[in-house]
Amino acid sequence: MLKAGLMMKQEMLLSSILVHAERFYGWQEVVSRRVEGDLHRITFKAMAARARQLANALHGLNIQQGENIATIAWNSHRHIEIYYAVAGMGAVTHTLNPRYTPQQLIYIINHAQDTTIFFDLTFAPLIKAIAPHCPSVKNWILLIDEDKMPADPPVAGLLNYEALLKAQNDEYVWPEFDENSACTLCYTSGTTGNPKGILYSHRSTMLHAMMSNCADAIALTRKDTVLPVVPMFHVNAWGLPYAALMTGCKLVMPGPQLDGPSIYDLLERERVTVAAGVPTIWLGLINHMKQNGLSFSTLKRSLVGGSAVPVSLIKEFDEMGVELMQGWGSTEMSPLGTVSKLSGDERSLPKQEQYEIVAKQGRTIFGVDMKLLAEDGTELPWDFEQSGELHVRGHWVLHEYYGGDGAKAFSHDATGKRWFATGDVARMAPDGLMQITDRTKDVIKSGGEWISSIDLENIAMSHPAVLQSAVIAIPHEKWNERPFLIVVKRPGMEVSKQDILNFYEGRITKMHIPDDVEFVDAMPIGATGKVQKSELRERFKGLRFV
Repeated sequence: MLKAGLMMKQEMLLSSILVHAERFYGWQEVVSRRVEGDLHRITFKAMAARARQLANALHGLNIQQGENIATIAWNSHRHIEIYYAVAGMGAVTHTLNPRYTPQQLIYIINHAQDTTIFFDLTFAPLIKAIAPHCPSVKNWILLIDEDKMPADPPVAGLLNYEALLKAQNDEYVWPEFDENSACTLCYTSGTTGNPKGILYSHRSTMLHAMMSNCADAIALTRKDTVLPVVPMFHVNAWGLPYAALMTGCKLVMPGPQLDGPSIYDLLERERVTVAAGVPTIWLGLINHMKQNGLSFSTLKRSLVGGSAVPVSLIKEFDEMGVELMQGWGSTEMSPLGTVSKLSGDERSLPKQEQYEIVAKQGRTIFGVDMKLLAEDGTELPWDFEQSGELHVRGHWVLHEYYGGDGAKAFSHDATGKRWFATGDVARMAPDGLMQITDRTKDVIKSGGEWISSIDLENIAMSHPAVLQSAVIAIPHEKWNERPFLIVVKRPGMEVSKQDILNFYEGRITKMHIPDDVEFVDAMPIGATGKVQKSELRERFKGLRFV
């Protein structure tokens, strides 16, 4: 018979992070560039008090535990207050991505049955367009100072966030409940079909934040200042609003200004040591810095994720004295699955070899397991030669989609363990190093071989005249499919198609070199900062190779 341990039982609830932050790091700051245009400062202690005021206000609006409370907002102290107040009282924070189309947002809001929506003034036109089609929403709350409320509100009965808080005191005791209760809800940005919901629990979110702070992951400390450029509507800003408050780390929130000059100003002004965002953000920042002869004075580490990181970007960060950490995961994984950081031995390798290691997706952090499956469902060895579809399971990996959608993404092994199919094609080394070679829908099947679009994109990105690249498959009479390279040039630089194709010589098998190159002014970027290859396929759907 199992014997019960004699340890305290304490539910893992997000409210405990806020209580800890106020009690032990109450002096620490959250700095926000607000929609109002100013740079706002607030301590953890004051923010925790405002979160309790908000919880009282939500009760005053008759919001019940389990209700989905949505946000359409930028990264700010107000958004953090909502994160903690809503989840802390037992409701669910549902972050909506404003980069979705109005039709997608209407579908998501109705699917989730959101009852209250907080939003920034930036999105007032969007709210005006979608509100008539969202019958479940009872309260629309604008995140702005009282004296800046619009004369022509986007919806009838519009409430003001600051007025709601002002009417409440900060006396509130966070309730205790089951740690497996839902706390946040995010929807995927799938390129086919409707977006699907991932409903996170307090327990899964706490464990994810705790492990993201381990030494081989993001490793925030109270000595750090972190700038999450990754939006709070993108997988809860990768868990940073939780991880930072756990450790007493200063938070700098960029608000709506995500351009290179604005990000650089915040990095330097607030002496940021750690930053996080998708590759497109950092490419814009590096380009701004190069054009203006700028350098980093305090930034030491940058977490980059959302899509594959080119070796050229890793090299540029290193030459500026910044360690680039590549994170891999997905919305279904909260999102962190692996982190690519150099080990002690790897730091003694030649620089180019170091860059190529970091360009891989790295090793799992504790809490996530993974395996590779062949097309016939058999498990593949970790020999770094054979590629297969990557399946994962773990403490913060979803068990099923919200509403029961997407059942085909799950399977059970011979022992009954449940696995999630990520849709990524990967290979693994015997020591656990993992490399994504493609998405199952993006891999190019040519003459019986699988050609990795990611490998081809990374080589193109290492050319000094290339700012962005994307590779898609084009039908071919003989080879079934052939790679087609699409390129955005760096401002002020010129390069020809032949120059690009010649650049591949000696860097990859001749059979894998793209058949053609097309130059474009800009890439189509989706709701989470990724290049939308579906749009590129549509644009070039009439192209055929012979």
